[in-house]
Amino acid sequence: MRGTLHLLTADDLPLYVAALATHDRWWKGAWLRMIGLSADQLRETLDAIRGSLGARPLTREQLAEKVAAKVGPRARRRMLSGWGEMLKPAAFEGSLISGPPKGQSVTFVRPDRWLRGWKLPDADQAWREIVRRYLRTYGPATREEFARWWGMQPAPAGRILQASDDKLAEVDVEGRRAWALAEDVAAIRRARSRAPTRLLPAFDVYVAATRPRESLVLKRFEERVFRTAGWITPVVLVDGMVAGVWGHEVSGGRIEVTVEPFGKLPAVRKRDIAGEADRLGAFLGSPVRLSWIA
Repeated sequence: MRGTLHLLTADDLPLYVAALATHDRWWKGAWLRMIGLSADQLRETLDAIRGSLGARPLTREQLAEKVAAKVGPRARRRMLSGWGEMLKPAAFEGSLISGPPKGQSVTFVRPDRWLRGWKLPDADQAWREIVRRYLRTYGPATREEFARWWGMQPAPAGRILQASDDKLAEVDVEGRRAWALAEDVAAIRRARSRAPTRLLPAFDVYVAATRPRESLVLKRFEERVFRTAGWITPVVLVDGMVAGVWGHEVSGGRIEVTVEPFGKLPAVRKRDIAGEADRLGAFLGSPVRLSWIA
Protein backbone atom coordinates (compact mmCIF):
# COMPACT_ATOMS: atom_id res chain seq x y z
CA MET A 1 0.00 0.00 0.00
CA ARG A 2 1.18 3.54 -0.85
CA GLY A 3 4.27 2.02 -2.50
CA THR A 4 6.06 1.55 0.80
CA LEU A 5 7.00 -1.42 2.99
CA HIS A 6 4.46 -2.90 5.40
CA LEU A 7 4.86 -5.70 7.92
CA LEU A 8 2.01 -8.23 7.81
CA THR A 9 1.37 -11.59 9.41
CA ALA A 10 1.54 -14.54 7.03
CA ASP A 11 -2.13 -15.30 7.76
CA ASP A 12 -3.17 -11.79 6.65
CA LEU A 13 -1.17 -11.73 3.42
CA PRO A 14 -3.83 -13.42 1.20
CA LEU A 15 -6.40 -10.84 2.35
CA TYR A 16 -4.26 -7.90 1.25
CA VAL A 17 -3.08 -9.59 -1.94
CA ALA A 18 -6.70 -10.20 -2.97
CA ALA A 19 -7.30 -6.44 -2.70
CA LEU A 20 -3.97 -5.36 -4.20
CA ALA A 21 -4.60 -7.59 -7.20
CA THR A 22 -7.51 -5.35 -8.21
CA HIS A 23 -5.14 -2.43 -8.94
CA ASP A 24 -4.98 -1.66 -12.65
CA ARG A 25 -2.04 0.75 -12.57
CA TRP A 26 0.25 -1.75 -14.29
CA TRP A 27 -1.96 -1.91 -17.37
CA LYS A 28 -2.27 1.81 -18.01
CA GLY A 29 -0.59 3.28 -21.09
CA ALA A 30 1.72 5.62 -19.18
CA TRP A 31 3.21 2.83 -17.07
CA LEU A 32 3.55 0.46 -20.02
CA ARG A 33 5.36 3.15 -22.01
CA MET A 34 7.66 3.81 -19.06
CA ILE A 35 8.76 0.16 -18.88
CA GLY A 36 8.80 -0.27 -22.66
CA LEU A 37 6.40 -3.21 -22.81
CA SER A 38 3.00 -3.87 -24.33
CA ALA A 39 0.19 -5.26 -22.19
CA ASP A 40 0.72 -8.70 -23.78
CA GLN A 41 4.47 -8.59 -23.07
CA LEU A 42 3.84 -7.58 -19.46
CA ARG A 43 1.34 -10.43 -19.05
CA GLU A 44 3.86 -12.87 -20.51
CA THR A 45 6.59 -11.65 -18.15
CA LEU A 46 4.38 -11.85 -15.06
CA ASP A 47 3.27 -15.36 -16.00
CA ALA A 48 6.94 -16.30 -16.42
CA ILE A 49 7.77 -14.94 -12.95
CA ARG A 50 4.97 -16.98 -11.41
CA GLY A 51 6.01 -20.08 -13.33
CA SER A 52 9.65 -19.69 -12.30
CA LEU A 53 9.09 -19.38 -8.55
CA GLY A 54 8.29 -22.10 -6.06
CA ALA A 55 9.19 -22.96 -2.48
CA ARG A 56 12.93 -22.94 -3.17
CA PRO A 57 14.29 -19.39 -2.71
CA LEU A 58 15.80 -17.79 -5.82
CA THR A 59 18.05 -14.73 -5.92
CA ARG A 60 17.03 -11.96 -8.27
CA GLU A 61 19.75 -13.03 -10.68
CA GLN A 62 18.52 -16.62 -10.66
CA LEU A 63 14.94 -15.51 -11.16
CA ALA A 64 15.99 -13.20 -14.01
CA GLU A 65 17.74 -16.08 -15.78
CA LYS A 66 14.67 -18.31 -15.49
CA VAL A 67 12.32 -15.59 -16.75
CA ALA A 68 14.67 -14.74 -19.63
CA ALA A 69 14.72 -18.41 -20.64
CA LYS A 70 10.92 -18.30 -20.91
CA VAL A 71 10.32 -14.94 -22.62
CA GLY A 72 13.64 -13.86 -24.09
CA PRO A 73 16.87 -12.09 -23.08
CA ARG A 74 15.29 -8.64 -22.94
CA ALA A 75 13.44 -9.67 -19.81
CA ARG A 76 16.71 -10.25 -17.94
CA ARG A 77 17.65 -6.57 -18.09
CA ARG A 78 14.18 -5.53 -16.98
CA MET A 79 14.20 -8.04 -14.10
CA LEU A 80 17.56 -6.73 -12.83
CA SER A 81 16.60 -3.06 -13.05
CA GLY A 82 17.31 -1.11 -9.88
CA TRP A 83 13.69 0.06 -9.84
CA GLY A 84 12.37 -3.51 -9.70
CA GLU A 85 9.53 -2.70 -12.10
CA MET A 86 8.55 -6.33 -12.62
CA LEU A 87 8.67 -7.27 -8.94
CA LYS A 88 5.85 -5.01 -7.76
CA PRO A 89 3.11 -6.17 -10.14
CA ALA A 90 4.14 -9.78 -9.52
CA ALA A 91 3.88 -9.22 -5.77
CA PHE A 92 0.51 -7.47 -6.14
CA GLU A 93 -0.79 -10.52 -8.03
CA GLY A 94 0.34 -12.85 -5.24
CA SER A 95 3.09 -14.46 -7.33
CA LEU A 96 6.12 -13.23 -5.39
CA ILE A 97 7.23 -12.50 -1.82
CA SER A 98 10.63 -12.10 -0.21
CA GLY A 99 12.39 -15.25 0.95
CA PRO A 100 15.26 -15.64 3.41
CA PRO A 101 18.44 -13.74 2.43
CA LYS A 102 21.26 -15.69 0.82
CA GLY A 103 24.46 -13.98 1.93
CA GLN A 104 24.22 -10.40 0.66
CA SER A 105 21.51 -11.29 -1.87
CA VAL A 106 17.76 -11.03 -1.46
CA THR A 107 15.68 -14.01 -2.51
CA PHE A 108 12.12 -14.56 -3.68
CA VAL A 109 9.60 -17.38 -3.33
CA ARG A 110 6.02 -17.95 -4.42
CA PRO A 111 3.64 -17.40 -1.49
CA ASP A 112 1.25 -20.26 -2.26
CA ARG A 113 4.22 -22.66 -2.26
CA TRP A 114 6.03 -21.10 0.71
CA LEU A 115 3.15 -20.44 3.16
CA ARG A 116 0.85 -23.11 4.51
CA GLY A 117 -2.88 -22.71 4.14
CA TRP A 118 -2.61 -20.14 1.34
CA LYS A 119 -6.08 -19.26 0.07
CA LEU A 120 -7.05 -16.02 -1.66
CA PRO A 121 -10.47 -14.70 -0.65
CA ASP A 122 -12.88 -13.15 -3.13
CA ALA A 123 -11.81 -9.56 -3.91
CA ASP A 124 -15.11 -8.03 -2.73
CA GLN A 125 -14.91 -10.01 0.51
CA ALA A 126 -11.31 -8.85 1.00
CA TRP A 127 -12.21 -5.19 0.49
CA ARG A 128 -15.08 -5.39 2.99
CA GLU A 129 -12.77 -6.85 5.62
CA ILE A 130 -10.07 -4.25 4.92
CA VAL A 131 -12.64 -1.44 5.22
CA ARG A 132 -13.80 -2.92 8.53
CA ARG A 133 -10.25 -3.12 9.89
CA TYR A 134 -9.37 0.36 8.68
CA LEU A 135 -12.41 2.04 10.21
CA ARG A 136 -12.11 0.02 13.43
CA THR A 137 -8.59 1.47 13.81
CA TYR A 138 -8.77 4.92 12.17
CA GLY A 139 -12.45 5.79 11.86
CA PRO A 140 -14.38 7.93 11.51
CA ALA A 141 -12.71 8.71 8.18
CA THR A 142 -13.59 10.23 4.82
CA ARG A 143 -13.16 8.53 1.47
CA GLU A 144 -10.15 10.81 0.83
CA GLU A 145 -8.48 9.61 4.03
CA PHE A 146 -9.13 5.98 3.16
CA ALA A 147 -7.77 6.59 -0.35
CA ARG A 148 -4.63 8.23 1.03
CA TRP A 149 -4.06 5.41 3.52
CA TRP A 150 -4.27 2.74 0.84
CA GLY A 151 -2.68 4.71 -2.00
CA MET A 152 -5.52 5.07 -4.51
CA GLN A 153 -7.67 7.78 -6.02
CA PRO A 154 -10.74 9.02 -4.07
CA ALA A 155 -13.27 7.79 -6.67
CA PRO A 156 -12.45 4.04 -6.39
CA ALA A 157 -12.07 4.47 -2.63
CA GLY A 158 -15.60 5.85 -2.53
CA ARG A 159 -16.93 2.87 -4.50
CA ILE A 160 -15.21 0.47 -2.12
CA LEU A 161 -16.73 2.20 0.90
CA GLN A 162 -20.17 2.25 -0.74
CA ALA A 163 -19.95 -1.53 -1.25
CA SER A 164 -19.75 -1.86 2.55
CA ASP A 165 -22.41 0.74 3.35
CA ASP A 166 -24.69 -1.82 5.00
CA LYS A 167 -22.06 -2.01 7.78
CA LEU A 168 -21.22 1.71 7.89
CA ALA A 169 -22.74 4.85 9.33
CA GLU A 170 -22.16 8.41 8.16
CA VAL A 171 -21.32 10.65 11.11
CA ASP A 172 -20.45 14.28 11.76
CA VAL A 173 -16.97 14.98 13.16
CA GLU A 174 -16.73 18.67 14.07
CA GLY A 175 -18.60 19.66 10.91
CA ARG A 176 -16.89 17.09 8.69
CA ARG A 177 -18.88 14.18 7.27
CA ALA A 178 -17.10 10.84 7.64
CA TRP A 179 -17.68 7.09 7.76
CA ALA A 180 -17.56 4.85 10.83
CA LEU A 181 -18.51 1.25 11.52
CA ALA A 182 -22.16 1.31 12.52
CA GLU A 183 -21.44 -1.04 15.42
CA ASP A 184 -18.80 1.38 16.78
CA VAL A 185 -20.80 4.62 16.71
CA ALA A 186 -22.34 4.26 20.16
CA ALA A 187 -18.97 3.48 21.76
CA ILE A 188 -17.33 6.42 19.98
CA ARG A 189 -20.01 8.79 21.27
CA ARG A 190 -19.54 7.50 24.83
CA ALA A 191 -15.74 7.79 24.77
CA ARG A 192 -14.58 10.51 27.13
CA SER A 193 -11.34 9.13 28.58
CA ARG A 194 -8.12 11.20 28.50
CA ALA A 195 -5.64 9.98 25.91
CA PRO A 196 -2.32 8.84 27.40
CA THR A 197 0.90 10.78 26.90
CA ARG A 198 3.19 8.92 24.50
CA LEU A 199 6.58 9.16 22.83
CA LEU A 200 5.71 7.85 19.37
CA PRO A 201 8.47 6.63 17.04
CA ALA A 202 9.16 7.89 13.54
CA PHE A 203 6.49 6.86 11.01
CA ASP A 204 4.08 5.74 13.74
CA VAL A 205 0.79 4.76 12.11
CA TYR A 206 -1.22 7.12 14.34
CA VAL A 207 0.68 10.05 12.83
CA ALA A 208 1.03 8.68 9.28
CA ALA A 209 -2.66 7.88 8.92
CA THR A 210 -4.25 10.87 10.69
CA ARG A 211 -6.03 13.32 8.40
CA PRO A 212 -6.72 16.20 8.29
CA ARG A 213 -3.37 17.19 9.76
CA GLU A 214 -4.83 20.07 11.79
CA SER A 215 -6.60 17.45 13.89
CA LEU A 216 -3.15 16.22 14.95
CA VAL A 217 -0.71 19.14 14.88
CA LEU A 218 -0.99 22.93 14.73
CA LYS A 219 -0.32 24.33 11.27
CA ARG A 220 2.83 26.21 12.26
CA PHE A 221 4.45 22.99 13.47
CA GLU A 222 3.49 20.74 10.52
CA GLU A 223 6.89 20.97 8.84
CA ARG A 224 8.57 19.84 12.06
CA VAL A 225 6.58 16.60 11.91
CA PHE A 226 5.94 15.95 8.21
CA ARG A 227 9.34 16.56 6.64
CA THR A 228 10.59 16.46 3.06
CA ALA A 229 10.81 13.17 1.14
CA GLY A 230 8.00 11.67 3.25
CA TRP A 231 9.92 11.53 6.53
CA ILE A 232 7.82 11.62 9.70
CA THR A 233 9.53 12.75 12.91
CA PRO A 234 9.14 10.97 16.29
CA VAL A 235 6.54 12.99 18.19
CA VAL A 236 5.38 13.69 21.73
CA LEU A 237 1.66 12.96 21.93
CA VAL A 238 -0.43 14.71 24.60
CA ASP A 239 -4.22 14.25 24.64
CA GLY A 240 -4.06 12.89 21.10
CA MET A 241 -2.27 15.98 19.72
CA VAL A 242 1.40 16.46 18.82
CA ALA A 243 2.93 18.57 21.57
CA GLY A 244 6.57 18.31 20.48
CA VAL A 245 9.24 16.17 18.86
CA TRP A 246 11.88 13.94 20.38
CA GLY A 247 14.83 11.73 19.59
CA HIS A 248 17.27 9.36 21.23
CA GLU A 249 20.77 8.00 20.80
CA VAL A 250 22.93 5.51 22.68
CA SER A 251 26.06 7.01 24.24
CA GLY A 252 28.39 5.36 26.73
CA GLY A 253 25.92 2.61 27.60
CA ARG A 254 23.21 5.18 28.32
CA ILE A 255 20.19 6.21 26.24
CA GLU A 256 20.07 9.96 25.77
CA VAL A 257 16.47 11.05 25.19
CA THR A 258 15.93 14.63 24.02
CA VAL A 259 12.47 16.21 24.03
CA GLU A 260 11.63 19.50 22.34
CA PRO A 261 8.08 20.62 23.26
CA PHE A 262 6.21 23.06 21.05
CA GLY A 263 5.06 25.03 24.10
CA LYS A 264 5.04 25.01 27.88
CA LEU A 265 3.98 21.65 29.33
CA PRO A 266 2.36 21.20 32.73
CA ALA A 267 4.41 19.36 35.36
CA VAL A 268 2.10 16.33 35.21
CA ARG A 269 2.76 15.98 31.46
CA LYS A 270 6.50 16.24 32.00
CA ARG A 271 6.25 13.42 34.54
CA ASP A 272 4.29 11.36 32.01
CA ILE A 273 6.99 11.94 29.38
CA ALA A 274 9.71 10.97 31.86
CA GLY A 275 7.78 7.76 32.46
CA GLU A 276 7.68 7.12 28.72
CA ALA A 277 11.45 7.63 28.52
CA ASP A 278 11.91 5.11 31.33
CA ARG A 279 9.74 2.62 29.41
CA LEU A 280 12.02 3.07 26.41
CA GLY A 281 15.06 2.42 28.58
CA ALA A 282 13.49 -0.70 30.06
CA PHE A 283 12.67 -1.98 26.58
CA LEU A 284 16.21 -1.34 25.31
CA GLY A 285 17.83 -2.54 28.53
CA SER A 286 19.83 0.61 29.32
CA PRO A 287 19.52 3.55 31.73
CA VAL A 288 17.99 6.75 30.36
CA ARG A 289 18.91 10.40 30.72
CA LEU A 290 16.15 12.81 29.70
CA SER A 291 17.00 16.29 28.42
CA TRP A 292 14.63 19.13 27.50
CA ILE A 293 15.21 21.66 24.71
CA ALA A 294 13.43 24.94 25.32
